[in-house]
Amino acid sequence: MARVAHEEHGLRSVIDEDREVEGLGEQELLDLYRSMVLLRTYDERSLVYHRQGRIGTYAIFWNHEAMQAGSVHALEDGDWIFPSYRESAIGLLRGMPPATILHWWRGHPAGWWNPADYNVGSICVPIATQVPHAAGLAWGKKLKGERACAIVYFGDGATSEGAFHEGANFAGVMRAPLVLFCNNNQWAISTPVSAQTRAETLADKAVGYGIPGTRVDGGDVLAVYEATREAVERARNGDGPTFIEAVTYRAAPHATADDPRTYIDLERVEQEKQNECLGRYERYLRRHGVLHDDLEAEIKAESLEAMRQGIAEAEAEPDPDIGLVFEHAYVNPPASLAKDLAELRRILGGTVG
Repeated sequence: MARVAHEEHGLRSVIDEDREVEGLGEQELLDLYRSMVLLRTYDERSLVYHRQGRIGTYAIFWNHEAMQAGSVHALEDGDWIFPSYRESAIGLLRGMPPATILHWWRGHPAGWWNPADYNVGSICVPIATQVPHAAGLAWGKKLKGERACAIVYFGDGATSEGAFHEGANFAGVMRAPLVLFCNNNQWAISTPVSAQTRAETLADKAVGYGIPGTRVDGGDVLAVYEATREAVERARNGDGPTFIEAVTYRAAPHATADDPRTYIDLERVEQEKQNECLGRYERYLRRHGVLHDDLEAEIKAESLEAMRQGIAEAEAEPDPDIGLVFEHAYVNPPASLAKDLAELRRILGGTVG
């Protein structure tokens, strides 16, 4: 029978309890740290990139790195990832070049990839529409008798969308090997969770679909890893999907076009910034003698250099031909389309494509 794992609705924790996770040695702990640093560096450099006018609106994921790195490290390479815009850089953890993701934010055709190359679906901007996609792929893996499972990421606001309900219900009925990962940062842009649902927790929603739900401290990378590993094992054993509610608090704007000062709890934001996920993990690693100053500096320098190279590669790519906008708009293009393209080229004066 489906149930919420913690009846008191508490959050699974590892770092605050200062305990160890079975199966994670020093190398695995450092691999997690490298992934978090890479994601943090990408996010911080992308924000600067936006402020310099080199990319458009950008969805910030600062302090979400523990959720992303912890869950991805619990997967195997053959498992599939379906990100929302908040996980735009998650492909980095599968070896995707930073330039590819930067191109995506620039609206450049080089920002699209073949999902089969990395087992990472396209970044999904519409809210929750990636959930049915992930459920369908996971079901397909089950039908083929393959080992792979899928994980799909979405925010708290997505649990109010029809696509989430359809995907979660389908996965539950078909016992699809799917991990439904909700990054509950408690804000759907400016709408708080309290205005989205009467459920006591978002994990409670899973019970209606016959899916077990569990809650975890979203700022604790080890707790996220542990909870996701259990969900993945359950999926591989044929027991169907699991809903993970990773709880945190959004300490940055929803996106660069957002001014959260009009609605967010600024005192709470400052508290969260003092206990952000990367710093928490660094302190844990130091307590356990895994991280020291020189190694920390080395890892951060590597990530910064990867971003510098990625930005250089992205900006070296020539501008796409403007004709691409027209070429794939119609199966049978109207006769006027060629005239429209010619007129656009005339207006642009040959400056684009």
